[in-house]
Amino acid sequence: MEEQLQQLRVRLAQVDDLERAAAVLDWDQQTYMPPAADAARARQLGTLHRLAHEIFVAEETGRLLADLQTAAADLPADSDEARLLQVTQRDYALAVKIPASFVAEMAEATALGHNAWVRAKSAADFKLFEANLERMVALARQRADYLGFDEHPYDALLDVYEPGMKTSQVTAIFGDLRPQITNLLRAIMASRTPVDDSVLHRHYDVERQRTLVYDLMRRFGYDFTRGRHDAAPHPFCTSFSMDDVRITSRIVEDNLAYFLFSALHETGHALYEQGVSPALGRSPLGQGASLGVHESQSRLWENLVGRSRPFWNFFYPQVQAAFPDALGDVSLDAFYRIVNRVQPSFIRIEADEVTYNLHIMLRFELETGLLNGSLRVADLPALWNERMEAYLGITPPNDAVGVLQDVHWSQALIGYFPTYTLGNLMAAAFFDAAQRQFPGLVNDIEAGDFSHLLGWLRSHIHVHGRKFTANELLQRATGAALDAGPFMRYLTNKFTNL
Repeated sequence: MEEQLQQLRVRLAQVDDLERAAAVLDWDQQTYMPPAADAARARQLGTLHRLAHEIFVAEETGRLLADLQTAAADLPADSDEARLLQVTQRDYALAVKIPASFVAEMAEATALGHNAWVRAKSAADFKLFEANLERMVALARQRADYLGFDEHPYDALLDVYEPGMKTSQVTAIFGDLRPQITNLLRAIMASRTPVDDSVLHRHYDVERQRTLVYDLMRRFGYDFTRGRHDAAPHPFCTSFSMDDVRITSRIVEDNLAYFLFSALHETGHALYEQGVSPALGRSPLGQGASLGVHESQSRLWENLVGRSRPFWNFFYPQVQAAFPDALGDVSLDAFYRIVNRVQPSFIRIEADEVTYNLHIMLRFELETGLLNGSLRVADLPALWNERMEAYLGITPPNDAVGVLQDVHWSQALIGYFPTYTLGNLMAAAFFDAAQRQFPGLVNDIEAGDFSHLLGWLRSHIHVHGRKFTANELLQRATGAALDAGPFMRYLTNKFTNL
């Protein structure tokens, strides 16, 4: 068994190396690559993804998995080896359904689609991206057909990002959550004096923002010797290995909140990737359990920590000292209310905690319609605006802050958006569990000490990588299954007090 397991590990390491090399090219495309390199980069990414796929789905991989299946039954159920074989078998069963030529075609399409999206967003013109998105949707449908589904084509794609989750389950979760959120939103809007956030749009020196936020990221636990930050049109985190985890965002002179909160969000992702056990590296286990779990980490650090009163008791004096001209006349109480302002807005990543999930529900409905053919790509701008008006009472003035605002569709990430809301639910549950173990956690945060929180996340979530499913992690870490209760209690208590 040991010899065969080692042979399998070698193959899996080769696949991981190729996929991580492709990630480097993708990161470069979104940060430094000159725009004229689109076609060449698309071909390069197509080649790397095709080679990785061919090695993974080769007969030799299947033979090794079949030979190891009997031996695996004798392994401890939670051992690294047993879980590696279990996860790899699942991935293999799905991957062999997809031709290598399709993998290359998808990679090339996404590489070309990204820069088309950048151009379209810059021009606020959906027509410049429409043909690319038509191709993305067609490829997504084809991928769903290859993978197979029983109820809805969206199931096949959702399962890629949130294994085991069904469209019907997401629909039920959203159906339960939407009225609770809208009722809370109505109560807030009816009872609160409007909060003016114009102070966030005064002048904030870029280098001072960088210094302040980098220091905070280090305090949270992000290791800059194993990562870096660069500018990109849309914030993201990517991992080339546990020792090279990079984040991107833009620093905007007249928007203090943009870089701060997007950096905290991506730092949450990066902490997860930097915290996976080295023993799981170069294998299918060396990444996050699911996209929902990954989003739980980013949303936890961005919101449950980064928008909390204890955090601002600690951090605001530093921010005020860094920008005395902009914030010298703004009290802590006022600033705390400003960064927690509840107001329907156009941009998802800038949305407040109450309205954020309504953005996700909108996208989920559009994606499921695109997949089952009930909606057309050409109709998306109008449909987007109609549903923004229905859900949030506002209509985007142009495509850049409407249908084109997110990068995901340009990268064929259809099936991904529900994981943001699932992550919000998980984040509240994880934070509650950490507080139960460390009752003084809030006092730690107020003192600028995040070590207990990071330590709890490291030991209960990060270190396990993909070894356990999202449901298993929730049960092991919190003692309960996925539930909207902790999240709604958190929102209601916080904004009732505000």
